[in-house]
Amino acid sequence: MGGVAGITMILGMVRTKFAAILIGAAGVGVSSNFNAIQGVVGAIAGLGIQSSAVRDIATAVAKNNNQEIGRTVLSLRRICWLTGFFGAGSMVFLSPIFSMWTFGSVEYRWDIAALGIVTLLANIQGGQMALIQGMRRMGDLARVQLIGALVGTLVTVGFYFWIGIRGIVPALVVMASFQLLISWWFARKIEVQVVKMSWKESFSETSGMVRLGAAMMWTGLLGSGVTYVTNILITQQINVQAVGIYSAAFALSGMFVNFVLGAMGADYYPRLAGVADDNAAINHLVNEQTEIGLLLAAPGLMVTITLAPWLIHIFYSQEFISAVNLLQWLALGCLGRVISWPLGYVILALNKGKWLFITETSAQALNVFLIFMGLSIFGLVGAGISFFILYITHILAMFYIVNKLTNFYWLKTTKKLLITVSLLTITVFLSARFLPPVPAIALGLILTFLGLIISVQGLLNRLEDSSLIVKVFLRFPGVTLFKSIKIAFFK
Repeated sequence: MGGVAGITMILGMVRTKFAAILIGAAGVGVSSNFNAIQGVVGAIAGLGIQSSAVRDIATAVAKNNNQEIGRTVLSLRRICWLTGFFGAGSMVFLSPIFSMWTFGSVEYRWDIAALGIVTLLANIQGGQMALIQGMRRMGDLARVQLIGALVGTLVTVGFYFWIGIRGIVPALVVMASFQLLISWWFARKIEVQVVKMSWKESFSETSGMVRLGAAMMWTGLLGSGVTYVTNILITQQINVQAVGIYSAAFALSGMFVNFVLGAMGADYYPRLAGVADDNAAINHLVNEQTEIGLLLAAPGLMVTITLAPWLIHIFYSQEFISAVNLLQWLALGCLGRVISWPLGYVILALNKGKWLFITETSAQALNVFLIFMGLSIFGLVGAGISFFILYITHILAMFYIVNKLTNFYWLKTTKKLLITVSLLTITVFLSARFLPPVPAIALGLILTFLGLIISVQGLLNRLEDSSLIVKVFLRFPGVTLFKSIKIAFFK
């Protein structure tokens, strides 16, 4: 899953580069606003059911209960259609309001109304993806994501080249259609026991999904809502071009992190749900996932901070060069994301909807406050500073809560890795901000190489020799000797 997410990330870079060239910073800002609007309505329409259904399906699979799987899947599909139509209708009805709030006029009302189609298609696709993920068909899940990303890149670039900014919404609609078709193709291969249920029974069956889903929906809505509010604040306090600059920096900051978090959500969450009644197993999985996340993401974050000016020029254009300082702060904050995410999934696995509601509401309220203050005091770079502060706070809060729920603690090896990676990343950040360009890049690359050595050795020592990744690495000269050397905190 991490490998597929990495390829998806590269395809995203291609889309980004073409967007920068073909529609410019203003176009990227408009696209970001459209995606933010669709995210808000999509989160409400989805009710969080697709995510909560993964837990129900995974639990039924663990029990080997085919009847329960069939009932869950049928109920899920029915509710996805209903909520999808609700979301599409809401988007059409509210399109003038969204256009006025976002752009200060109703110029984009019909573009926003068309996003209702995207909401409907995405909702239906969400049900298919929940089935694939809940059944832990990781190979099919990877294929769906990979093919979807490839088709999405071709469609997006084609529409941008053809009609420029006006191609943003048609590209989203066509892309959502293809992604639904692809997910349906793979989901239909899964044998699910045919069951007969009335609609009343389906509503009763989904009551549990809705309870957890409501908390997850609120979480998704908060995230989408904060993105939307952030875009509005930047548009109002600066301009729509600044939204494009912020979107560019945010996308690049997560370039090496999103593939880790994507893989984490795909496989880690169902595994965690399967051992939800075993605190020792939960704690083991969280420590394991934290270590793997750090080893995979840290070198990428360090190189992003070090080479920020070059990355902006390579993946965007000179028009986006003011995003450099913002990108460095966001990348530093992404390290906090990698650390806090494994902890956050514990609340989902334990079905603690109340805790999920409290933690996410508090975090996003703090996020909005920090962004508002950051923009007011520091300008656009303040959004990056607020992101970093948010995740430092989030780590502390999540550790406290998960410790109360499962007696969680970080193992000695995890602590050592956390401290080492954090010190390396912070040193790279400080050198990039305060040293002259040449010494900063030189020191940053040296420290990044050291981080890469730690990461590669850590991954090799955590994977079995039969793993495909290990087999590929061992083909390179000197890697066998390198693997045998034990760094202190790997012993």
